[in-house]
Amino acid sequence: MIRIKHLSKSFHKNLIVDDVSLDIERGEVVALIGSSGAGKSTFLRALNCLERADRGELDLDGFKVDFTTITNKQILQLRQQTAMVFQQFNLFQQRTALDNVKEGLKIVKKMSDSEATAIATKQLEQVGLSHRMHYYPKHLSGGQQQRVGIARALAMQPKLLLVDEPTSALDPELVGEVLQTIKKTAASGQTMILVSHEMSFVYEVASKVVFLEQGKIIEEGTPDDVFNRPQSKRTEAFLQSYFRGKEGNSF
Repeated sequence: MIRIKHLSKSFHKNLIVDDVSLDIERGEVVALIGSSGAGKSTFLRALNCLERADRGELDLDGFKVDFTTITNKQILQLRQQTAMVFQQFNLFQQRTALDNVKEGLKIVKKMSDSEATAIATKQLEQVGLSHRMHYYPKHLSGGQQQRVGIARALAMQPKLLLVDEPTSALDPELVGEVLQTIKKTAASGQTMILVSHEMSFVYEVASKVVFLEQGKIIEEGTPDDVFNRPQSKRTEAFLQSYFRGKEGNSF
């Protein structure tokens, strides 16, 4: 069980994440949806202290932290149990795909080079990139770079995987390969919080959908309930704006 309580984060006195509490069961895929600026990505980044939350608590399967008083040691311990897939890939350009995946294993997990190499090789095989492991990012497509990012995250064997709009920086023809990799990851039982604007993908892969607006949870429920029977007018309006111009008005 993962329990997030009263998480808040502000920038320059503007409240971006406003008292968000969320419970996540092991193996659950929670999708955060909402308009740009709703606080979804900031919420993810605050969970592993890429952004320092103003307040809030996290219980990660028994590992508990208070974001108000969290220490550097606790941040390291937290990052040993979480991993993140970024919008912009965040790969080291001067390192091969294999070395990018090995990095966290050696630095955070303190593994030997041989052990890190074995795990990184296996993860790159899992995402279909065994034939590209010695390539540098500049020689990989955007979709391949994002799959390296996913392999890097999964190599850490995280208790919680944070996935931040993984297709937003991709050309349309490359989106499918990344979504397929995430579907495979979800099917493996990996606990995950996912931010995505791909609503059909969210409907298919998520076990819980959370609609955020102005940093607050407006509604949460199963994909079927949230998409087809929204309880909030704001959720309904958001979904109608998505479906506008598309065939049909539900999944």
